[in-house]
Amino acid sequence: MPIGINKKIFIYIIFFILFGTLNNKNLSNLKFNKINQINISGLDEIENMEILENLSFLKFKDIFFLEKSEIQKKLKSNEMIESFTILKRYPSSIEIKINKTKFLAKVHDNGKIFFLGSNGNLISSDTQQKELPNIFGKFDKKEFFKLFNSIKNSEFQLSIINNLYFFKSGRWDIETNSGILIKLPKNDLENLLNLSLKILSNNELNNIKILDLRQRNQVIINGK
Repeated sequence: MPIGINKKIFIYIIFFILFGTLNNKNLSNLKFNKINQINISGLDEIENMEILENLSFLKFKDIFFLEKSEIQKKLKSNEMIESFTILKRYPSSIEIKINKTKFLAKVHDNGKIFFLGSNGNLISSDTQQKELPNIFGKFDKKEFFKLFNSIKNSEFQLSIINNLYFFKSGRWDIETNSGILIKLPKNDLENLLNLSLKILSNNELNNIKILDLRQRNQVIINGK
């Protein structure tokens, strides 16, 4: 039996005993603490205030009987939130700690620019982050995170990527800040990223325009 259910059963038993020993006069005087304070941290001041406003319905609810799922539903609908923790601070306050999603790339879609968050959300924001790579093409988020994790696990750096191009076949092209185009296959990305970095670091190969790694066990280099 889940721990949460065990806890509820225990609480119900306590109240059953409590109510069974109270007379009507005592029962009428029995009061539970109401929520009178909600503390939110993790986002910027304006974002924290917006969430606080969305949770205003919690004010003056009984903290003892409050289901955290009521809060979770509201928080999960916020595209800027990566994760969160909710703590009841008895007798009458709620503390919410938020981890904000990180912007990983800029997505260009029908003339509009969105940010792709580490939580997988596409986010419309006025934030200016020129250092982020641009994504072009109708990409699959799963394929992006596959590439992103391969980059994290390799010696290749996300910071040297200017543009990412996604193709319907499920593969990516990477364009570096120096204008070199790296054509990748769908699989074995981590090893091929390390290989591409090794090739690009070779001083004798400083005239590369296109590095084609799509064919297994084959490297095709086109010069400028």
